[in-house]
Amino acid sequence: MATATLKAAPDAGEADGGKKKSKMKLFIIAGAVLVLAGAAAAYFLLFAGGGEDAAAEEPKPEPGAVAALEAITINLADGHFLKLKLALQATAEVHEAPDGSKALDLAIDHFSNRPVDELSSDKARNLAKQELLEKVEKAYEGQIMDIYFTEFVMQ
Repeated sequence: MATATLKAAPDAGEADGGKKKSKMKLFIIAGAVLVLAGAAAAYFLLFAGGGEDAAAEEPKPEPGAVAALEAITINLADGHFLKLKLALQATAEVHEAPDGSKALDLAIDHFSNRPVDELSSDKARNLAKQELLEKVEKAYEGQIMDIYFTEFVMQ
């Protein structure tokens, strides 16, 4: 027959020593993680565009002349139409009035066939204006810094 060997139970001192070592290891790891997280946060706030230096690198262009364009009529969805008159805010570097044909073409493309309810609220109109501004800024390669709706009538 097989005989079982019995092992003596560990002392209270030996059992406590194991717990103390594991708690100490846990505190060291937690402290290291906190230090690394703090260092990463400081780096991103100071050097990765979160600081004030990012705004100082790209100064906003100085406004120049405003070119008012003729009113246009754009067909909306379901037989409705939009009468739109735009003005283009040029930057100070532009010495002659910009040709508005690109902006008008982009406006026609942007607003055509949209439902009236999509443009009825102030929030929706401002969003549409911001989208159009992004297209105009790209088309004019930074020569236009803003657009103004001087007339916006839907029927």
